[in-house]
Amino acid sequence: MAIKFKKKCARCRKNFVLTTSRDRYPLCYECEKSELDQEIEDPEMKKLFDIPEEFYRKNSFLRDIKRNYLRFENLTDKQIAAFKKTVERMKKEQG
Repeated sequence: MAIKFKKKCARCRKNFVLTTSRDRYPLCYECEKSELDQEIEDPEMKKLFDIPEEFYRKNSFLRDIKRNYLRFENLTDKQIAAFKKTVERMKKEQG
C-alpha cells in the first residue's frame, strides 16, 4: 500500500490534495470540475458516471477515468471494471 500525504494542487496552489509519490501533477477537485462537467451522450456511459459528486471529490482515480472518457470517448473493459470496483468499494465504506 502506498503512503498518502497532502500536497498543494499543482494548478491553483491553494487547496491540498491527498496524493502518493506516484502522482506527479496532483490536481484538486475544484480545478478539475470544469473538465468533468461536460455532457455525456452515450446512455450506458451516462449511467456509469452517474455517481455522487462526493465520490469524484474524494477519489482522483474516478476523476481521471471520467476525464479520459470525455477526451477519447472510449474506455477499455479493464478501465470500466476498475471504475465499477472503486465505486462499489466507496459505497461500502460510506455505509
